[in-house]
Amino acid sequence: MVQTDVVVIGAGAAGLMCAATAGYRGKKVTVVDMGKKAGRKILISGGGRCNFTNENATPENYLCNNPHFIKSALSRYSPQDFIELVERHGVEYHHKTLGQLFCDNTAQNIVDVLLTECEWAGVTVKLRNEVTSVHKTAEGFSVKTTENVYQCHSVVVASGGLTMPKLGASPIGYKIAEQFSINLFPTTAALVPFTLHEHDKERFEGLSGISIPTIVTSENGISFKENILFTHRGLSGPAILQISSFWKAGESVSINLLPGLNIVETIKEWRDASGQKSLKNMLATILPKRFIEKMISQQEIIDKTINQLSKDEMLSLAEYVHNWQIKPNGTEGYRTAEVTLGGVDTDELSSKTFESKKVPNLYFIGEVIDVTGWLGGYNFQACWAQGMACGQAC
Repeated sequence: MVQTDVVVIGAGAAGLMCAATAGYRGKKVTVVDMGKKAGRKILISGGGRCNFTNENATPENYLCNNPHFIKSALSRYSPQDFIELVERHGVEYHHKTLGQLFCDNTAQNIVDVLLTECEWAGVTVKLRNEVTSVHKTAEGFSVKTTENVYQCHSVVVASGGLTMPKLGASPIGYKIAEQFSINLFPTTAALVPFTLHEHDKERFEGLSGISIPTIVTSENGISFKENILFTHRGLSGPAILQISSFWKAGESVSINLLPGLNIVETIKEWRDASGQKSLKNMLATILPKRFIEKMISQQEIIDKTINQLSKDEMLSLAEYVHNWQIKPNGTEGYRTAEVTLGGVDTDELSSKTFESKKVPNLYFIGEVIDVTGWLGGYNFQACWAQGMACGQAC
């Protein structure tokens, strides 16, 4: 039996941040994780370079059944605060579009920052150590793992969601919440590619790898202006991942394939300058040629010279390219999803400390709770902010 002040379940972004923060307060902290490595999702994020924050992160960039919940933590630990932390550790990074920040070298840099902070704060990190049970005791909690039994004053559940099961995703956090009668919202995969119905797969056969800048809009009016990517299973790319968090089964999405142009006005200009040229060849100057050829072969776009186009044909083309309707079959699920939507009801938690309102000294942070950020570093920023807030209290 091991005596400790705080047991943090999960050596991910939120858990390690919390552990280091609590350790610096003089708490004896033990992090337990079933994996072989700490920060497994950090290591594969951002194509292995970790999009570790977003300079534009605000509460509006998060989905939560209580939209006000995340405001307190985000206001107390900003993207700039985390940037200053990585700079102190000498991590080189670069800015990308839309406020995203990435490591110049490798995502391991971010894991090293967190583990170094934990080491300096006197935190013990125990890997390959799966939690099998958590029980309330007179003094606090008893946490049983495959390696030990820990007696502690506080437990922080930072066990993550259900995404990427190959990395060892576990439902333990949800089970602990249920055990203590803490409400859960249904979970689903988010920031995830769409799969298509068979007839659409046949329509788009051969387009895999094509990327198009678009605006994608959900049925409830949420829009994202980023690229879509055709895959052999369906549709992916940043715009699709973003909209997947707002999509529900059976709904369609609308895709504007030419968000920077008015195709009717463009055709009128083409008519004046190149009226004898084919629509197919002219469209291939503003959209991928393979895509245009496929849509013409499917008779979804007509093939005439520009001069031959009637007004109705132009309007029909405009409706097609500016309001392209796709009804996904589903998503690729937790296997490839970046985050889990839903989870522990934030109304059950303190927005300042992340402590359970029902069970004193039991805390929930990170992907296990019902706070889901947009694609682009927002989820990591939520983890840093939650970890800091919880670590100051647990």
